[in-house]
Amino acid sequence: MKLFLSVDMEGITGIVDTTYINPDNGLNYERGRRLMTQDTNAVIEAALEWGAKEILVSDSHNTMNNILIEALHPNAKLLSGSPRDYSMMQGLDSSFDAAFFIGYHTRQGAPGVLSHTMSNVVRNMYINGLLVGEFGFNAIYAGLSGVPVCFVSGDDLVAKEAKQLVPEICTAIVKRTVSRTAAICLSRDEATAELKQQTKLALDNLKQIQPVQTQTPLELKIEFSFAGQAEMAAIVPGTLYQTGSSTVTYWAKDQYDLYKTMRAMINLADTVPFF
Repeated sequence: MKLFLSVDMEGITGIVDTTYINPDNGLNYERGRRLMTQDTNAVIEAALEWGAKEILVSDSHNTMNNILIEALHPNAKLLSGSPRDYSMMQGLDSSFDAAFFIGYHTRQGAPGVLSHTMSNVVRNMYINGLLVGEFGFNAIYAGLSGVPVCFVSGDDLVAKEAKQLVPEICTAIVKRTVSRTAAICLSRDEATAELKQQTKLALDNLKQIQPVQTQTPLELKIEFSFAGQAEMAAIVPGTLYQTGSSTVTYWAKDQYDLYKTMRAMINLADTVPFF
């Protein structure tokens, strides 16, 4: 059994606001790193107890070097640092039996703790007309690689969002949303127990979960925060800017083209000041 763990930070146990996730000036960032590592270890330990033989952990937040390798379970390998062509999904291929999404959050514009989609320049993102956040985007990427997503952890609302795309997915709910920057959080021990229980249940039920099926070519449509960002993103060859809007469309041949082009569009858009 070979597992891929994509680990974001906003949905981690006890994390409720940007003071935990900002490596530059977050007052609670070092606490956030420890909590992130602890959540990851809970999943790793349960997977190993179940019988997993190989685990790759992909640090998937910000500059992607948050997890404390010195505190990470020694039987897992860590993919750390950036840039990466495929960002949160770098390292995943068809040799993996399953993907786990740890510490995920809801999409931009939806209720949920620290909800957003990839970057603050994105208002909405669609693949083949389906509105997606990071869970949906990455689950589609995994599906096109032939890998099912069987587990997600985070707040109660990302669990609901995930089940809309993967109804059979196991969800470890470590906090319940009060507002975008407040939640009722499980204790450390309760969260660890929930993560372990749902990990084992996900592996028990793995045969019932199919990879997300998506037709190719893939229509990627991004609605940016304002028109200037869209105009800059449309510099990417093959894109179509819808004049009079803030939306840019691109047709990707596969999941690799999809991810790299999305990143290029967002990075370009992020260079445009509002004033």
